[in-house]
Amino acid sequence: MSSPPDWAVDFVREARVARLATANAGAEPHVIPCVYVLHDGAIYSVIDEKPKSGRRLLRLRNIDATGRAALVVDHYDDDWTQLAFVLIRGWPRRSPPTIHAIHRRWMRYGRSIPSTARWNWIIRR
Repeated sequence: MSSPPDWAVDFVREARVARLATANAGAEPHVIPCVYVLHDGAIYSVIDEKPKSGRRLLRLRNIDATGRAALVVDHYDDDWTQLAFVLIRGWPRRSPPTIHAIHRRWMRYGRSIPSTARWNWIIRR
């Protein structure tokens, strides 16, 4: 697989939000916004495991079921010549939430990694 063009790497690195897409074993899609950081060629996103509805998060159940995810980083403008997106497909895996790049990214917005964060998802192409 070839390396992404420099503009795409810069675009992903600078964006503030993306859309994480997963699907269950029956191919039913699920898309949610997420924050992330690009570090050493991988996408890291903190997963806060506090209970939302008493069930494990759907995106996590879907990833467990299929082992796949996609991330879309995009920019919309009414001037369609300015539209842009990067689609990243990959195989997520868990990682301890110790990466300093994630902490620095969150701190840019006056936040720290949530105390309930248990691990990160990493998406590698």
